Order: sequence, then structure tokens, then C-alpha cells
Amino acid sequence: MRWVANETLHTDSPDLPECFQLSVLSWLPCVYLWLACPPYLFYLQRNNMGYIMMSVLNRVKTVFALVLWIVCWTDLFGTFNELHQGDTKPPIYFVTPLVVGITMLLATFLIQFERLRGVQSSGILFIFWFLSVLCAIVPFRSKILQAKSEIPDKLRFITFYLYFSLVLSQLILSCFKEKPSLFSNVDTDPVSQHTHTMAIKGYKNPLEAKDLWSLNKKDSSEEVVPKLLREWDLEQIKSNHVGGESSPEEVEVLLSKKKTPKKPSFLRSLIKAFGPYFLIGSAYKLLQDLITFVNPQLLSLLISFTKQKDAPTWWGYALAFLMFFTALLQTLILHQHFQYCFVTGMRLRTSIIGAIYRKSLIITNAAKRTSTVGEIVNLMSVDAQRFMDLTTFLNMLWSAPLQIILALYFLWQNLGPSVLAGVAVMILLIPLNAAIAVRTRAYQVYTAPSATLRAYRWGQGVEVVMMMMMMIVIIKSHLFIKPFLHQLMSQTSHQASVSLKRIQDFLSHEELDLESVDRNNTATGKHGHSSVTVVNGKFTWAKQDPPALHNINLMVPQGSLLAVVGHVGCGKSSLVSALLGEMEKLEGHISIRGSVAYVPQQAWIQNATLRDNILFGKAYNEQKYRSCLEACALTPDLEVLPGGDLTEIGEKGINLSGGQRQRVSLARAVYNEADVYLLDDPLSAVDSHVAKHIFDHVIGPEGALQGKTRILVTHGISFLPQVNNIVVLVEGRVSEMGSYQELLQQNGAFAEFLRNYSLEDIVEDEATGTTTCYYSRVIQNLLFEVRSTADFLSHLVKSKVFWEYVKAVGPLLTLFICFLYGCQNAAAIGANVWLSQWTNDAAQNMTQENISMRVGVYAALGIAQGILVMVSSFTLAMGNIGAARKLHYALLDNKFHTPQSFFDTTPIGRVINRFSKDIYVIDEALPSTVLMFLGTFFSSLSTMIVIVASTPIFAVVIAPLAFIYIFVQVLVLPSIRVRIEFIGNCIVLFAALFAVIGKNELNPGLVGLSVSYALMVTMSLNWMVRMTSDLESNIVAVERVKEYSESKTEAPWEVEDKKPSPDWPSQGKVEFLDYSVRYREGLDLVLKNLTLSVRGGEKIGIVGRTGAGKSSMTLCLFRLLEAAGGEITIDGVKISEIGLHDLRSKLTIIPQEPVLFSGSLRMNLDPFDKYNDVEVWKALELSHLNKFVSNQPAKLELECSEGGENLSVGQRQLVCLARALLRKTRILILDEATAAIDLETDDLIQSTIRTEFEDCTVFTIAHRLNTIMDYTRVLVLDKGQVAEFDTPTKLLSKRGIFYGMAKDAGLAQ
Repeated sequence: MRWVANETLHTDSPDLPECFQLSVLSWLPCVYLWLACPPYLFYLQRNNMGYIMMSVLNRVKTVFALVLWIVCWTDLFGTFNELHQGDTKPPIYFVTPLVVGITMLLATFLIQFERLRGVQSSGILFIFWFLSVLCAIVPFRSKILQAKSEIPDKLRFITFYLYFSLVLSQLILSCFKEKPSLFSNVDTDPVSQHTHTMAIKGYKNPLEAKDLWSLNKKDSSEEVVPKLLREWDLEQIKSNHVGGESSPEEVEVLLSKKKTPKKPSFLRSLIKAFGPYFLIGSAYKLLQDLITFVNPQLLSLLISFTKQKDAPTWWGYALAFLMFFTALLQTLILHQHFQYCFVTGMRLRTSIIGAIYRKSLIITNAAKRTSTVGEIVNLMSVDAQRFMDLTTFLNMLWSAPLQIILALYFLWQNLGPSVLAGVAVMILLIPLNAAIAVRTRAYQVYTAPSATLRAYRWGQGVEVVMMMMMMIVIIKSHLFIKPFLHQLMSQTSHQASVSLKRIQDFLSHEELDLESVDRNNTATGKHGHSSVTVVNGKFTWAKQDPPALHNINLMVPQGSLLAVVGHVGCGKSSLVSALLGEMEKLEGHISIRGSVAYVPQQAWIQNATLRDNILFGKAYNEQKYRSCLEACALTPDLEVLPGGDLTEIGEKGINLSGGQRQRVSLARAVYNEADVYLLDDPLSAVDSHVAKHIFDHVIGPEGALQGKTRILVTHGISFLPQVNNIVVLVEGRVSEMGSYQELLQQNGAFAEFLRNYSLEDIVEDEATGTTTCYYSRVIQNLLFEVRSTADFLSHLVKSKVFWEYVKAVGPLLTLFICFLYGCQNAAAIGANVWLSQWTNDAAQNMTQENISMRVGVYAALGIAQGILVMVSSFTLAMGNIGAARKLHYALLDNKFHTPQSFFDTTPIGRVINRFSKDIYVIDEALPSTVLMFLGTFFSSLSTMIVIVASTPIFAVVIAPLAFIYIFVQVLVLPSIRVRIEFIGNCIVLFAALFAVIGKNELNPGLVGLSVSYALMVTMSLNWMVRMTSDLESNIVAVERVKEYSESKTEAPWEVEDKKPSPDWPSQGKVEFLDYSVRYREGLDLVLKNLTLSVRGGEKIGIVGRTGAGKSSMTLCLFRLLEAAGGEITIDGVKISEIGLHDLRSKLTIIPQEPVLFSGSLRMNLDPFDKYNDVEVWKALELSHLNKFVSNQPAKLELECSEGGENLSVGQRQLVCLARALLRKTRILILDEATAAIDLETDDLIQSTIRTEFEDCTVFTIAHRLNTIMDYTRVLVLDKGQVAEFDTPTKLLSKRGIFYGMAKDAGLAQ
């Protein structure tokens, strides 16, 4: 093959030699396909994606491939025919048709094999046809040029154009997808299937979650969470078994040294689980970094081209298109890098959240005391997100230094040792980097090498321009745009390291022993006939705590009903927790045969429909479901619920009464059909006739659970005769055990207790629920739907939200920041234009004369640029910090003043999310995004200005490019988030083309300046689009915070001119004067024209049926509900006129559901340290908690877990009573305060209330009628009005509503 330079390079009509066309260009696609085939066939063999029926598309592809084989071998036979006729051809004429023909047969085989393996769209063949068309373009042109004169070889001329038409057709056909495969068991990538449809849908309407395709299985939590957990388990095992096996002598030596065990590394687990996939993205990043240096070399050739006036024009066009394709290739590779980074980040976040959630379910009770729910939520929402943020910038740790080193290497090739001056400055500035802003360092580093180069190589004008353009493209891309990324990366890295430590510490907490309960279905030994067996059980809540249960021996036969009774704090709930494996087992053995269902004392309700709460993921069975509703007495409730069983239930069952919640919880357990049922006092929250119905139809011998093993914790005694066995617990030990009759015959303490309380059974009124009014039936009529207040992320972010953020920063400060950014970019443009003009001095022989002025002006512009960067960066940081502070303060202040109704109707997780995730975004993510957006925006703007100034004709293409950019950014972006670096690549192309067109008018300095800025714009536009997208996403946090910052607030905490006297109320006289109240505007009144007067010191019992308004009345005293009419006065002071703090600090309430905080017991009793220890112990004694507390090693400093979970519900109620005894305000409200307390302790508590609050006004919502029979008066409410109000004796004699209730309770004849 002979290469003729004058025919290829130095001519205006270049062409490649025919030998080159027949060899290299023909073989290149073939080599690719043969190399790609073996691994691809192996992959298809291992991954069968189904079977695709033969379609028209597949038939056409196959026929075209076979015709291509025929065409190629027609050339081969034509060559043999010429040889036969004596016209000898070179070997290439035999080899090429043979190779290409066989390759076409391989392509035909692949078309059919892919169909059989379920491949809908072939990437391998698409690339093959694309390469074939690309390599055929040169021969296509050559044969057209030959045809202008004469066609020397008509056969090959015809066969080639047939070949070109067929491969072009195959390329077009490859763009179409086959129909879905049959019998597929592999996920197909849905992106290509729905992208266009989704883009159109997103253009018309905002996209919602339901519009998205399903996630790839390999990215689902089902796959990624177990993957991380496996690595973490291995890491923990490795850390626990570092030493391996040792001889006794070695063990003795090791024990003497007592080396601290090595902590497991969560980071190592993350790397092992997701590192290999991330490394693929790193490889793409390395490739992209290397390709970055191709365009500066092409720019060097382009500048050389502009100097050669006689150079062929096609050189310039070729260089322009090469620069375009290089930039395009760089873009495609960079996108692959980001794809791998984002997917890795998504998998990291998903797996970390899953690991934390799993851990939160199995950590020990001791660990729960150190990790509150809020902290766990913060780990999942904020700390996990930081790992996702980190993956995008992690590769910069090595990428940025690599690119700077390579740039300095290329500079060394051209400038020699003078580059060391710039390197020296960079090294010297490293210590300063820790103390000053990153961008200031960047500009100082950038300025110094530039000035040094000017001083040393001023005579080589054009070469200096070329190399300085490379410096701008490479160094400046890191020291101008990348400082934002460096800052973001360093900040994110530091935060991620802190998050890593927090997550690792949490995941390293001790776990409950999942093997502490033997759950084998077939028990063996002498206890094999028992469903539940406990032998010599000794249990504690935490290893450092004293045992809560001692010497527990228990055998529950299959299908029997066991009742567990005892005083408050004796260990009833602890026994249930021990059977569930929730306690630390110190000694003994537990075995449970079969599955377990648990009904807690405080019902757990999901934020879902009532039906979903009962089904709990099980399949819906109409008959079974209806029987569960009937058995649990829920059928009547469906009639009053707005949507029946499809009514949306709020968080924690906010729109259900306490009894309804408990019955839903019980129905869930019944529907589950377990083998063993653990029922922790489920009847305490329902009234007597409902309790009897539930026992008869669910729990009792003839109930739905007959034949199941049931362990029932109860304070009621009316059902004890119907149980098989009774266990009496006293101080964590089994005191007595046997049947009802056996215990009576033993005549022990339990028999005495039965005789004392046999006539005083529990009478419960479930209507009152808790002190929060929204638990009553009335709120069911509000058509309450939690999701109605869902976050409004489904629409485009309005400009109003951006304006709100601008107002938080400060409008004038915002304008000043934009002005500073404009100035710093103007300084940068000035410096580069000055540099370009400087190079022209060499052509005019003015280098020596102007050196001082050139260096001085350039240095001044560089220094000004550095100062402006520092000032603008600092100003923006201060503005962002101020905005974050204002937004957070407004949110916090509003939530402190928000009415209780807001928290009752808003999931607490949503509120926590505002203070964690959204504030995190405003604090950390949003400032960085704004910083990057402003930097890239002004960088892109300055690029356009420079290019238009250098080549004015470029202004022609700005309008169409701007239109495309705006269309994609504003309209298409919400749907597919298209990255539009292609527009930047087009700018590179047009800048280079116009430089070629106007090379006779442009000097090399302007060409270098224009194209170098164009090379920068791809990165600028890339990050501008990315930051615009992130800005739109992150600004939603401002919208969400503003929404909760502007919610309706309560009345003022204090009203200075209406403050009551310090000793108010001195008497405790309460009057309701024609008082009415409703839950909100437009709803019916729940209290209607209530008028009554309560003298100071009176004890008032409040009773009534469901929805009577009992809780509403008590809550009106606290102004949790504001009056719709009338007044409430306390000692003559209208409570509507004074501040809420002044009112509520003078009232005390003991709620049915006790509220305890994470902290010491003393803090829960006396949060403001107003009382001494003697007073605290006195309160504990009066509330009958002193014995329990004194037995604790920490005494008053006993650590309460969040919500008081390490105390029984009864003990928590007693803590609330002790808190009330300490405060001892003149007015006390009790809302079913003794619901979870046994009868004997309840009597003692009632005695304490009578004596200690003798001179106080007490309002009691009656839970047990016997507790208010000696009260001063009883208030009977009916439908929000006073039905009866008198002494208990007179009400009984009137034989009205109260008499009927007392008769039902067995307190009247």
C-alpha cells in the first residue's frame, strides 16, 4: 500500500488509497464484531430473557443480512472470474470479500440467536452497523469522484452501492425494538420503552410517582439491603474472631495483655458491597479525564492552521469536527460515569436506610435508651443521604490532581523549567488553603503560573497563546469551576465521615438474642405437650439493670387460656415481652411452638385505611374479614366512620377512640390466625358490655380463638372464672398459679383480693379516648385524610418560592452578590483578552517595549479577580447562612405556637422531616447548589460574550441554540432531566468553524481565546443544567419549610396587660357561661350553651356516652379548643383574655396515655428543677412508686427510654400522678388516669387524690364509676349539653342517665 501525501493531505480534494479502503476501513467493523461475539454469546447463554416470535422486522433484518453475504461473495466470485480471464488482482481483492461475507453470516446468526434469547434491541449489532456505515462513507465519496470521469469497474461499483444501501438500512432497522419476549424471567430495561411517552406526558402535566416505571430488581431494596448486611455481618464476625485458635499458653499471654477488640468497619462493608460497581464509573472518569487533553492538542493544530494561509481548507473543517466529536465522546463517557455514581449513591442510601431500620427492630433495650426515635430518623434521612451526595464527587479525590499533573506535564513539554515557578507557588499556597476560602486559593494559584509564563516566554507569542489556552481549559477548569466542587466535596466528605461514625456506632449496638426463644415447631422432652414453656426463667430489661423477672416456671398447654394478674409493676407486661424475646435472658429456657400474634396494651395503628390496618398485608377474604369485625365489635363503628372500613386512619389512630384502636389491634391479630396469642390487657380501653362481647366472641372458651393458645394479661376479674389457669405475679415472681377454683381454695392473697373487689368490676367508657379531643367520634365526621395535606412536590416550583428564598437572603444582598459575580467574570474576561492582545506584540516586534505594562495590567486584573472571588464567595456564604437561620427560626417559632390539632392531624414523621431533611438541605445542599449555579451561569454568559466579540458571526447561531436550551431546560427537564451538553459541543463546533471561515481576518490570539472559551462552555453548561435541576429540587425544601412556618398559630403565650396575679387561682372556682365550642369553622357544635358553676375545692365526676363531649369540655379549660360562644372564667378571670402560658401553668392534667420523655426519672418528674429531692420522694411515696424507684440502682437518676418504654403503662401513669402531686395546682383534671392500674392500686390512688388534693378543684372523666361515687357532684353530659348535674346520691334517686350507668356497673339496684 503506497501512501501519497499530495493526494491525501496537501490537496483540496483529498482521498484515501484504495488499498487502505479495502483493508483497514473494510476490516475494522469485522474485527469489532468477531472480538465482541465470544463474551456476548457467553452472556446470552447465561441470561435467557425469554423467546421472541419471528416478526416482520426480524425477517427483514435476516433477509438483508443474507443479501449482504451474497453481495460480498459476488465480489469474491467476480475476482475469481477476472483471475480466470487472466486479470490478476492483488490478494486484498480475495481476502476482504471473504472476511466481510463471513462476518455477515455471523451477523445473521446473531440476529436469530438474539431472538431466541429474548433480546429486543441489540447494542452489539447496532454498533457494528454504525461502524460499517461510517467506514463506508470514504469509499462512497471516492466512487462518486471516480464516476465523474468514467466507471472503471462497474461490477464492484454496483455491489458497493448495494452494500452501502443494505448496511444503512440495517442501521435504521436496528433503531427499532422487537416485541416483548415470552417466558421472560429477567427484568428488561424500561427506560428505552417509555422515555418518549414520559417526556410527552411530563410536558403536558407534572409527573407523579405512578407515572414512573418500576425499579430494576438489582437496584431494589430486596437486593441491595441483604447485600450490605451480609458484608456487615462478615465484618462483625471477623472483628470478633481476630485471634483464631490459640494454645493454652498463648491464651494466658493474650489474657495478660488484654488487647482491646478491633471494631468492625462499616466503611469496609460498604466498599466490599458496592465498590466494584463504583469502580466501573471510576474507569469511565479516568477515560474522560484522558480525553479532556485531546481537544487542547487539536486547538494547537487549529491555531497552526490559521497561521498557514495556504493550508487546505478541509484541514480546518476536519479539526473543527474532530473537536466536536471529541467533546461529544467526552460528554457520553462523563454521563456513563455519573450514571454509575448516581446508581451507587442510590444503592448506598437504600441499603443504609434498610440496615438502620432492621437494626432498630432488634437492638437491646439498653441501646434504645441511647438512640431515640428522632436520632434514628435522622440517621435514615440525613446521614444516609450524605453518602448519596458523596458518590458524585468522590472520584475528584484522584481526578483533579491527575488532570493538574497531566496539564503541567504538557506545559513542561512546551515551556520547560519555567513551569516549576507556578508549581512552587501552588505548593507554597497549600498551608494557606486551610485558612482561606477555596476559591481564593484557586485564583491565586491560577494567577501565579500565568504571570510566570508571561515573564519567561514573552517572545513566543502564538505558542504561548496556544499553551495558555490549554492552561485555561485544563487548569482553570479545576481552579475556577472545580473549586465549587472541591468545596462541596471536602464539606460532603467531612460530613460523610461524621455520618459514617454515627451509623457505625448505631449498627454496632448490641442486639437482642434472636435465639433466646426456641421457636421450633416440634418441642421435645417432658414439656413437649406445651405450647409455651418457661423453665427457671430470669430476665432483665438491660444487662446492667437488676432482673425484672425471677425464677419463672410456666407451662401453657396447647389450646388453653392463661390469665396473668398482679399489681402495677409486678412484671405482667415484662413476662409478655420475655416471651416475645424482647428482654435479656439471664437464665433458663423459653420455647414457643408455632407462630405468635401480639396485641399490645397501647394499640399500634398504621396511617392507612381501617381495612389495611386489619389485613396487615394478608390477602383479603370477605367472609373471614367480616367475622373478625363482628367478633371484635367493630361492625357498629363502620356505620359512623365516613368511609366505612376504607376510612383513612390518621397517625396513631388519631380519628379513632381508645376502644376502637384497641379493637382494631385485636382484629388484626385474629385475622392473622397465629398459633399463640399474647394479649396484653386489651380489654382495659373498652367499656363493660364491649369487653364482655370481645371475651365471649374472641378470647373466651367459645370465641374465635378457641383452640389457640392464649395468654391474657388483665386487671379485670369478671372473666377469671372462665379461664383455664391463672398466674399471679408479685414483684417479678410467680406467687400463685392454678385454676380459679384452686386459687380460691388456697385462700391466699389472691383469694382475699377477689373477695374485696368482686362487686367492683371494671366499667369503662371508651368514648373519651385520651385528652386530645380529636380522638372522639366527632372528628370522624371531618372526613379526615392524612394524605390531603401531602407535600406538594407534584407541580413545578413556582417563582414565589425562589422569591421567598431571596427575601430570606435579602433582596439588596442578592443583587450585590450577582453584581460581584458579574465583576469577577468581567475581570476574568479582561485578563484573557489582555493575554490574547499581549501575544500580538510578538508579531509587531513590540514585546520588549510593552513588557512592564503588560505584566502590570495582567497582574492587576488577576489580583482584582482573586479579591472579587473571595468577597463574592464570602458574601454568598453569609447570605445563605442568614437565610437558613431565618427559615429555621420561623419554622421553630411557628411550631412552638401551633395548635394541638395540627399535631393530631399531621404525622409526626412529616414534622421531623421538616426539621431534619429539609433544614439539612437548606443548611448544606442549597448553598452549594446556589454557589455552583451562579458560577456556571456567569461562566456560560462570559463564554458567549467572548466568542461573539471574537467572531461576531457566531451571534447567528446563539438564537437557535438558546431556544433549544430553554426548551429542554424549562419544558422537557421536568420529565427526563436531559443533560444538554450537546449544545455546548455545538458551541465548540461553531466557534471552530467560524474561526476556520474567518482565518484570514482573525489573528491566532483571538482564535485561541474564542475556541478555548468554547471548550470551557461544555462543562459550564453541563453543571449549569445539573445545578438548575438540583436547585429546583432543593428549593422545594424552602417551600415545605415555609408551608409549616405559616400554619395557623395559637393565641399569644403571654398578654402583658391581662396577666393574672401570681397567686391566681386562689380558690379554683370554675364557671362555664353559655359556653359553646366546635372543632373548626363550619362544623357542628360539640358543646352547646354549657352553663354550670363549680365551687373551689369541689370534686366533679364527668360521665356520658360516646360523643357526649367529656374530653372536649376538659380540653376547653386548656384552650386547646377555642370558644365558639360564651366564656369560661376561673376565679372571675376570663381565660380567653389571658396568655396561654399563664393559663396552662396553673392547670394540671393526668392523661390516660401517659407522656414521658427520654431522660432521667427526676427530669420527667421535675423538668425545671423547682423541687428538692425530699419533695420528689414524697410525691413518689404518695403515688406508690417509692418502692420501685428505691430498688433501682440509679434511684431518681433511673434512665427512662423514649416514651418510658422501660416502664409498664401503669407505672407511667403513676409517674404522671407524681408529677401532678409535685405541681399541685389549684385545678386538676384526670382523664381516665388509672385505666392501666389494678383495682387495689386504683383505690390507693383515689385515696391519695382525695387527701392530697383536698382543697383543689378536681375534674375526673370517670373510667370506673366506683371511683367517683363519693365525689361532690357528678356531671352527666349528653350530646354536648348538661343532662344531669348533682350529687351522686341525688342522681341515683332521680333514676336518670347516671342511674342507668350505675345499674349496668352493679353499683345500684
